[in-house]
Amino acid sequence: MTRSRSPILIGFVSLVLVASACGESVARPANSRDDQGAKLRLVTHESFVVSDGLLESFTIETGIEVEVLAAGDAGELVSRAVLTAGDPEGDVLFGIDNTFLQRGLDADLFEPHESDGLSNVPDEFELDPQHRVSPIDVSDVCVNYWVDELGPDGPPEALADLASPIYASQFVTENPESSSPGFAFLLATIARFGEDGWEQYWQDLVDNGVAITSGWSEAYYDEFVAGGGERSLVTSYASSPPAELIFADPPVDEPPTAVLLDSCFRQIEFAGILRGTELPFEASLLIDFMLGEDFQTDIPLNMFVYPVNDQVLLPPQFEEFGPLAEDPITMSPAAIEAGRLDWTERWHEIVLG
Repeated sequence: MTRSRSPILIGFVSLVLVASACGESVARPANSRDDQGAKLRLVTHESFVVSDGLLESFTIETGIEVEVLAAGDAGELVSRAVLTAGDPEGDVLFGIDNTFLQRGLDADLFEPHESDGLSNVPDEFELDPQHRVSPIDVSDVCVNYWVDELGPDGPPEALADLASPIYASQFVTENPESSSPGFAFLLATIARFGEDGWEQYWQDLVDNGVAITSGWSEAYYDEFVAGGGERSLVTSYASSPPAELIFADPPVDEPPTAVLLDSCFRQIEFAGILRGTELPFEASLLIDFMLGEDFQTDIPLNMFVYPVNDQVLLPPQFEEFGPLAEDPITMSPAAIEAGRLDWTERWHEIVLG
């Protein structure tokens, strides 16, 4: 899943001059030592993947080495960061998304940094006006369907259709208490049907034979047709059809799956400088690099999410078969954090008893 990229060699002096002109960006302290030989620790989740040589190109540009520290899934990543707030395990955190963002902000995890790279990022992705975190990638959690397994009625057109008898025992989704896409789908139903309607919707799904798994892999590769299962509808990602096309063996001209765009919940991943780092300036350079063309171009075919830099072209497989929803379902980070516990507890009562 990796591909090589040629590093862009930029003079370190030029990079420092650009970074120093970043408005509210972290400034180099007067007593800061030279960057040559500095080592940054990038704390991230287990799904972080970049092409061979990409981070090394950052080292060539700046003299700063990057050590990647993987810390489980996004929830575990944030929980560990909260426990070490002010005395962090690393210098930069990447992988906190909008479903956990408020928890990180409330715990005062980050130092502000307004990168020049944000000039190429749509405002809709910048959820923190204080710039304590910077958006790095975006994705949509959506219901996917296996095109040839839906019979004469065809695919569902709306989220509400999943509860129709037409699709009885065809839908599998993940437990929101243990799965990021499962929680995103729960949020989509709450945002779409409201506090007065989402519980009844889930009861309708239960009555219609919905299957629940602990995680995405179990849903997609055990229950869904993709892995030999019998269910034709699954909670996955907008990027899943491009992945099906790219990894098809034997090759195919178009993916066997497609996306119910009415179901898509928008997820945005952020990076931030961890409060308490001894290398805030060097950390700001890594944030800038992650918003730059090299890193942003590398994102789709490695992590199968979408760049936030609107100057970066998507791979053709994404352009044709994996567009992001034009009108995704969203919810504010504050509302998510305020409702998380009550919603998941009530979901458990309805679905699992």
